[in-house]
Amino acid sequence: MTIVETKYGKLQGTTNGGISSFKGVPFAAPPVGDLRFRPPVPPQPWEGTRAADAFGAVAPQVAQAGVAQGDGQRQSEDCLYLNVWTPGLDGTRPVMVWIHGGAFQNGSGSLPLYDGTNLASNGDVVVVTMNYRLGVLGWLASEQLAAEPGAPAGNWGLLDQVAALRWVSENIRAFGGDPGNVTIFGESAGSVSVSTLLGTPAARGLFHKAIAQSGGPGGFSMSFAERFAAELIEEAGVADVAALRHTPVDELLEAQERIAKRVGRLNTALAPVVDGGVLAEQALAEIRDGINRDVPLLAGTNRDEMRYFAIGDRRLTGGDEELVLRRLSRTNRDAAAWLYETYRGIREARGLDTSPFALWVAIESDRVFRVPSLRMAESQAAAGAPVYEYLFDWESPAVGGLLKSCHALEIAFALGNLDKPAMDVFCGSGPEAEQLSQTMMGAWLAFAHTGDPSTDATGTWPRYDAARRATLRLGRTVEVLDAPMEEERRAWEGRVTGRMSAA
Repeated sequence: MTIVETKYGKLQGTTNGGISSFKGVPFAAPPVGDLRFRPPVPPQPWEGTRAADAFGAVAPQVAQAGVAQGDGQRQSEDCLYLNVWTPGLDGTRPVMVWIHGGAFQNGSGSLPLYDGTNLASNGDVVVVTMNYRLGVLGWLASEQLAAEPGAPAGNWGLLDQVAALRWVSENIRAFGGDPGNVTIFGESAGSVSVSTLLGTPAARGLFHKAIAQSGGPGGFSMSFAERFAAELIEEAGVADVAALRHTPVDELLEAQERIAKRVGRLNTALAPVVDGGVLAEQALAEIRDGINRDVPLLAGTNRDEMRYFAIGDRRLTGGDEELVLRRLSRTNRDAAAWLYETYRGIREARGLDTSPFALWVAIESDRVFRVPSLRMAESQAAAGAPVYEYLFDWESPAVGGLLKSCHALEIAFALGNLDKPAMDVFCGSGPEAEQLSQTMMGAWLAFAHTGDPSTDATGTWPRYDAARRATLRLGRTVEVLDAPMEEERRAWEGRVTGRMSAA
């Protein structure tokens, strides 16, 4: 029996192999009824000892194929729960808080892939994972939702993340963690969240290091968010935004899904937004201004990110130049043809694949993931923080090798979870895979402890700056590269990047 006492009451967890876990811990009140589309409020204290041996419900979501999904777990609007893994209740260990991905529409903190046991046992750290509100419940934004002028008009999921970090600050000492040494880390939408929190005033002081895996800071305009809200009202068949607070969850999700199928899942406004309350300006602008100049940053992307999203699209994977240019024009407008020819010339000179699909992958991987990450790294470094950049290029053996170094592939390596279900198929296995996992996990843990990811396995990991752009290559070879893929990066100077260029 493992019992801790938090600010809200006692919790009874379980211990296995020297690691104690506490699951389904409420960090906020259920965001239901009048609390739908409102900032989270603290949970109610409880009497006696609460069992913490089972995960809480996950946020309502529409099932999607992929790694970071709800995995068939029970869904409920009452979803604001977190989970803790710790090597011991004594001492003050570094704390690592994982924010899950899933395009802000799917996923949970309780997926087996995110299990914190291996990190906790290998690195003497306390690991926390969380849920946050997803889809329209977490990211619908409209001025009509603000309780008063200047109050939050959106970003409910971002505020959930802040509330979880505040819970960690107030309670993690009881689990053997140091509230003064908290690292936030995440992948995809989790990385966008980490990056956005780096530029969010409400999160200032709640974390002390940040790791962003495949995603830069977000911040849609309110005008774009209002257009999406108007579409949702029409799809849901209600009179106004306020009526959505009382619309059944299933109907909201069905309306959300109809819009997503029409415009594309990544082209909805379901993500952080500059609402004038939580985010007064773009998070990247806050980062440039040095809001967290004392926070070390470790950031990077995978070489072939977009292959993950295209794998079921046979028209695209086998598409000709005309089809690919048409697809590129949706996200890059009149720059599509120029980018296509520029990337073709760059890749041809290097002896790389210049098929239409390969060019689409390279262009869109840079637009959506790599260039936003580099802009954040450059901004944080210019503000004075230690910054470390990586490029992950291990290739997946899945689907006959078509995925290559795709989105989400690095997660199991960094978290030490190659042994989780289906990871051998997705990530590969064997001594080289295990060694890369040990290298990455060791670097992530070193960063959480000291703010520097250098280890014996990585060697000295130089800081990133705009002059050298030192980047650690993580794959079958681990080595420092200076300004890798620099010609591609320069092609984006002065151009809009992110989830959609029209936003």
